[in-house]
Amino acid sequence: MPQLPGSRHRLTTAVTVFGLLATGAAVQAVTVTPAAAATPHRVLFDNAHAETAGNADWIISTSQPDPLGQDASPSAETDWTGAISSWGVALQKTGDYSLKTLPSGSSLTYGGSGAQDLANFDTLVLPEPNTLFTTAEKTAIMNFVKNGGGLFMISDHTGADRNNDGEDAVEILNDLMTNNSVDSTDPFGFSIDSLSISSDYPSAISDSSNAVLHGSFGTVTKSLIASGTTATLKPADNSSVKGLLYRTGYSGNTGAFFATSTFGSGKVAFWGDSSPIDDDTGQSGNTLYDGWNDSGATNAALALNATEWLAGGSSSGGGGGGGSTCTAAQLLGNNGFESGSTTWSASSGVITNSSSQSARSGSYYAWLDGYGSAHTDTLAQSVTIPSACTTATLSFYLHVDTAETTTSTAYDTLKVQVLNSSGTVLGTLATYSNLNAASGYTQRSFSLASYAGQTVTLKFTGAEGSTLQTSFVIDDTALNVS
Repeated sequence: MPQLPGSRHRLTTAVTVFGLLATGAAVQAVTVTPAAAATPHRVLFDNAHAETAGNADWIISTSQPDPLGQDASPSAETDWTGAISSWGVALQKTGDYSLKTLPSGSSLTYGGSGAQDLANFDTLVLPEPNTLFTTAEKTAIMNFVKNGGGLFMISDHTGADRNNDGEDAVEILNDLMTNNSVDSTDPFGFSIDSLSISSDYPSAISDSSNAVLHGSFGTVTKSLIASGTTATLKPADNSSVKGLLYRTGYSGNTGAFFATSTFGSGKVAFWGDSSPIDDDTGQSGNTLYDGWNDSGATNAALALNATEWLAGGSSSGGGGGGGSTCTAAQLLGNNGFESGSTTWSASSGVITNSSSQSARSGSYYAWLDGYGSAHTDTLAQSVTIPSACTTATLSFYLHVDTAETTTSTAYDTLKVQVLNSSGTVLGTLATYSNLNAASGYTQRSFSLASYAGQTVTLKFTGAEGSTLQTSFVIDDTALNVS
């Protein structure tokens, strides 16, 4: 019998090797949930990307990775050496933080065996990086945040290329958000502006319930710009993005000097200048500025409250790090497939913009099977469902067309399953077949609330018989938690 116009007329069964075992075991992305902390909040400060180049000295201590090697019980910020030692000492003195530094010459990893691997931390601080992150590092950072970590990004003005390598912090942080393998579709809902603002005292918005502006370290009223930049917010891309402090004369989606957002089950903070964290007591020979103690601003409270929020220490304002709160969010990366194969693990040709089938929205979709011969296709993504979330709903739109004529026999099937990190099937949500063929897309929804607190792999497996084709076409997936 002739195949339908939507069939592929191909016999190849090549698959991508991202997480796929040669034996045919479950496809799964490498994801690691930050482990339970020995002390409440574990923070890693990055010094592997030229954070001390030129006049910069953005380290909490010269003892790295452990600042306690310089002074195990610091009482004053000069007990540790570095231009952001005030920040580190203030956290250390609470007794609630374990602080480490990723030393120069190291690389950021996630899911590895090293002591400074991001899986061992709740928060990563990027204090004005001056070299580009590698592809592997960007994947590590994005997966860390997606699975519950906190990310603190501190920029500086455009042109602040302290090591003369052609890249400044604006370009480096924008590259992280727009050129990664996890989600490059404006994942945090903002972009950093290419500006050099000479001076200003940005003001805080009025929000008495915000844990960053009104946290345990004090109330934030103003910050400081001493050659810095701002961000443009795009809430249509990520509804959780929020500007907390704005450049004078700005509000809404432009001129945000300090902003927060969420991604997956993690949290993000952005600050547009490194001067506010500078305590003017770095290593000899550097020209620094005491923004930390600037009398016209409340920079110390802002830095410390934001760190606490990112690390999951606040009872309100966000949901990263596996804390006791849940932030409503959509957790799947590249959920409409518009970034091609990023984030998903899939058989060759599954994620496509072929005109032989139609996307429900956009241009790309996932097309499993449709070959008219014995064939199996898979599509999978791993995700961590926050333990505090009581609602977790997986949804997707499915279109099935077939050349089969039977009204009683399921020759070709699509299974929707939940797997654990070892590839063991925890549950089969549904099985569709050629008997479900219909014109157009139909939305399917399932509760995953029983998997809260777990990292699971969501897997679609299409298995086609030896003759007539059946195509399983998926688009506009989502995993909404609250």
